[in-house]
Amino acid sequence: MPRRRKKIIKYKKKKLKKRFYKKKVKAKQIDKNKPEQENISRISKNYEQKIEIVKIKKQATEKKIFKIKDYAVYPRHGVGQIMAFGPKVIGGIEVQCYEIKFKKDKATGLLPINKQSHLRHLSSINQVNKVISILKEKPKKKRTMWSRRAQEYEAKIVSGKIYDLAEVVRDLNKGNDILGEQSYSERQLLEKAYDRILKEFQIVLGISQEQTQKKLDKALKRNQPAE
Repeated sequence: MPRRRKKIIKYKKKKLKKRFYKKKVKAKQIDKNKPEQENISRISKNYEQKIEIVKIKKQATEKKIFKIKDYAVYPRHGVGQIMAFGPKVIGGIEVQCYEIKFKKDKATGLLPINKQSHLRHLSSINQVNKVISILKEKPKKKRTMWSRRAQEYEAKIVSGKIYDLAEVVRDLNKGNDILGEQSYSERQLLEKAYDRILKEFQIVLGISQEQTQKKLDKALKRNQPAE
């Protein structure tokens, strides 16, 4: 009897050891799987964050000043016509934009509505008459270096202001001797400012380009027959 009891006790001990070992193995497997589970949870969190970034935000808008088919002056490009208005997604943000067509550059630009203060309306008839009177004045000569004056003239052209454009044309105008006495850079600046005025006045006055050019050239005494 004592031998049998010893055998039974040993057998029970072995069973208990096997169970304990199995539990340990399972615990280790669970621990090994933990990093994978953590990685899965991290991936899901990152995925959720990416979805939030993709969401399109809307930019604060304001009241429109210009209508479709209106003409407006954009300082760096001159006269353009507004062809459309609507939402555009720029950098993940929905922005209300003007679509402006520039015939001279054969290009179309987008301008957000919150930047519409950069545009200006076409000149009035009173402003046209004022420009004509500026063009009839004698050029104002400056003794500064040409490089400095060129920068000033360029800044006036880029400003888009109609009176500034008129002053550039007036000061660089040489009458009938335009080709003989002017440098290449002077001619470039003169024609740039002249062309801006020409395009705007043609629309404002509702006449042909040739008629508008004659009106400006008469004020500048350009291409006039010698007396």
